[in-house]
Amino acid sequence: MSNYEYIIASLPSISKDWKFGENQTLDSYIQWIKSQLSDKDIKTVDTLLDGFKEENLNPGFYEAALKDGNRFIKEFFTFDLGMRNTKARFLNKVFNRPVNQDTINLETGEFEEDAKVEEILGGEDILARERGLDAIKWQKISELTTFDYFDLEALLGMIAKMRIIERWRALDEETGREMFLDLINETKATFGGVSYTAPQNE
Repeated sequence: MSNYEYIIASLPSISKDWKFGENQTLDSYIQWIKSQLSDKDIKTVDTLLDGFKEENLNPGFYEAALKDGNRFIKEFFTFDLGMRNTKARFLNKVFNRPVNQDTINLETGEFEEDAKVEEILGGEDILARERGLDAIKWQKISELTTFDYFDLEALLGMIAKMRIIERWRALDEETGREMFLDLINETKATFGGVSYTAPQNE
């Protein structure tokens, strides 16, 4: 029997203004959440957490995530891949490289937020840019969990929003400059410096 209602009712109401309390971290919340979940649900949470680590974001990860049986995982990482491909194309324009270099071409359909992401990436304020991208991601999470209240998808959405808040807590001018360099390195590391197209089913 699921324990979602108890877990979610025990967690704080997550908003953009919410802050971690003293001695509270994303990891401490996740450890408690996992202690209340089944082994199967823990694996789903771990898939979400793996997607927060740049070194894991390769074609294989996205292919698996887009086939995942959990709706939130599938739709969130479909969105995440669209955002990353838009970032890669933006950098390619800046550095006069082939437009689809460092992208992953999977069957995901149109990325509806493409124009918004490009507009934000074109801004000169590095911190404002990072917050703007996270704001788009926050909105997407809200959309994906609109009708989820006491289920695993709602819980995954809360974790994803906590991750954004944790990022915001660390943002300052120096971090912003580092994040711009990370954006370049992230693109190269994630996509391996080549255009990737998933093999077609025969």
